[in-house]
Amino acid sequence: MPNLNPSPQINGVRHAWASISFNWLGRTVTGIAKIDYSDTVKMENQYGAGNMPSHRSVGNYEAKASIDLYQFEVVGMQLSTLGKRIQSIAPFDIIVCFRPEGQDLLVTDIIRNVQFTNNARSLNQGDTMSKVPLELICSHIKWHGQTED
Repeated sequence: MPNLNPSPQINGVRHAWASISFNWLGRTVTGIAKIDYSDTVKMENQYGAGNMPSHRSVGNYEAKASIDLYQFEVVGMQLSTLGKRIQSIAPFDIIVCFRPEGQDLLVTDIIRNVQFTNNARSLNQGDTMSKVPLELICSHIKWHGQTED
């Protein structure tokens, strides 16, 4: 069993960008520049008599995600749609794995039921690589170790 609480090391390796593996529809994506994902649950204090909350209400769950891909990856996705827009790709899961070099602990998050909501290009003079920021819609995020869906 891996040591989940190793002692601090000088120049130790922890989860970082270099330890990410990103899987899209069964293929590891190498042209990824950035990925953001988060989730929230709306919660509010409710008041009755007095000035302190008497209870708390829980509202809807919301997951958000976005990704910046290099243009060659987006072009490859477009080619895989056989002439359709990338927004027409059926919902899929994005699997993000973190595995620091030399460690056994694999951390996996799954962004569920993802679809692209836009496609865009923006280039500036002096750019050496074209990045495409893509907004995503997703149903929920399954964080590493989470047992509930």
